[in-house]
Parts: sequence; structure tokens; C-alpha cells
Amino acid sequence: MTPAHLAVEFGDLPRLRQLLDEGADIEDANAEGMTLLIHAVDMEGDGAAQSGKQAHVDTTAFLLARGADPGATMHDGATALSLARQYGHWLAVELLQAWTHTTHDRSRMPGR
Repeated sequence: MTPAHLAVEFGDLPRLRQLLDEGADIEDANAEGMTLLIHAVDMEGDGAAQSGKQAHVDTTAFLLARGADPGATMHDGATALSLARQYGHWLAVELLQAWTHTTHDRSRMPGR
């Protein structure tokens, strides 16, 4: 696991920020094609499922703000959004849908 994936795994946002600032690839994918964003959704959803607590979107939101591609797919075709839906991680679903919609609308603006 790369240092960036380890930071996602442990929810270490200061370390993740440092690694990205130092040039880590925002689209770093592991052997299954799981990008940092997909990994974040997986960790947030799985953590909530195991703890019974409300899922959070800290890492997902941070990675989107830093430019992670919400449309990236794993080798099996899964996306961050499909994984969020699978977990019932409604916060991530809402965030990813809004982010994708907003990004799509901006790309259709004149002059882009």
C-alpha cells in the first residue's frame, strides 16, 4: 500500500495533504484499481458499517476538493458513487452526485 493509501486507510488527513502537496498522485490506484477517492468512500462506509455510527465524508470531500476524479473506475467497474450506494453511505452519495453534476455543468459553460 502506498503512503497515500495508508493515510486514507487511517484517516490521516494532515499526512494525506502533505503527501499530495509533495506530489503524490491524486489518482494513485492500487492493484484492484482502487483510487484514493474510492478507497476513502470504502473506508468511510465500512467504518460506519462496523461501528454502527453515522458515516462521515471528510476524506472524500478533501480528495474531491483536491481534484480527484469521481468517475474513476476500479477493474471491476465500481466507482466511488456505486460503492457509496452499496454501503448506504448517503452523505457520500449526495456529495458525489452534487460534485459530478456541478463539474459537468461547469464544463459546458461557454469558453471552457
